[in-house]
Amino acid sequence: MNISEPLGTADDQPPTLATTRRFTVLTVNTHKGFTALNRRFILPELREAVRSVSADVVFLQEVHGAHEQHPQRYSNWPSVPQYEFLADTLWPQFAYGRNAVYPAGDHGNALLSKFQIIRHDNLDVSISGHENRGLLHCVLRLPGDGPEVHAICVHLGLRETHRTEQLKLLARRLEALPSDAPVIVAGDFNDWRQRADALLKPCGLREVFAEHHGKPARSFPARMPALRLDRIYVRNLKASRPQVLTTRPWSHLSDHAPLSVEIEL
Repeated sequence: MNISEPLGTADDQPPTLATTRRFTVLTVNTHKGFTALNRRFILPELREAVRSVSADVVFLQEVHGAHEQHPQRYSNWPSVPQYEFLADTLWPQFAYGRNAVYPAGDHGNALLSKFQIIRHDNLDVSISGHENRGLLHCVLRLPGDGPEVHAICVHLGLRETHRTEQLKLLARRLEALPSDAPVIVAGDFNDWRQRADALLKPCGLREVFAEHHGKPARSFPARMPALRLDRIYVRNLKASRPQVLTTRPWSHLSDHAPLSVEIEL
């Protein structure tokens, strides 16, 4: 398994005597920084909303790495990649997995972290001739002497047959990890038929909303969530206080409602 070096700005974890045992995770489909139906560019507002959660690790889907035309159309388009703009000063470490490339630019998944990203790898799970999709696999080193944590940011296809194949690739990646390794898998599964849980259960993954409330969270569309598209799975970790962020400003940012959860080693 080839996992490359991180893209973040901090090279070394700050020295500390305390071991981090509990942290917060947030996942959000950023819709490339636009509101539903692309009516308005709201990445600056989205950044403030993400900052307000104070999550330690943020899983992002549909985030631009680059775009040549948008800076001419929008005066507040950032001069850096969207994931770096969102990371700002709160998340010194970040990694980007480019999934879709087109003449004007590219987009994919990203992970922002207050902890050191010691390795990362982007697994292409695109089905030939269709949507470009990927799994961004990062390995995190938390302060102290705790184990490394594997964080996999997911964005699966719109067709069920494609998702099934992509989930098999995810399962293969999980099977290659040590059985006792702490794992978080989060993102936009597009799993409106709720098939993913059964496919991932043999891998030891538990979906945090299903574990606490009996079913995955309703997350789409953001203003009136009806479909259960987004997920947070864990393995060898405890999860508590899962929340769907549906009130303002979240209901007017992107087309997916973000999910958050507290994680304990």
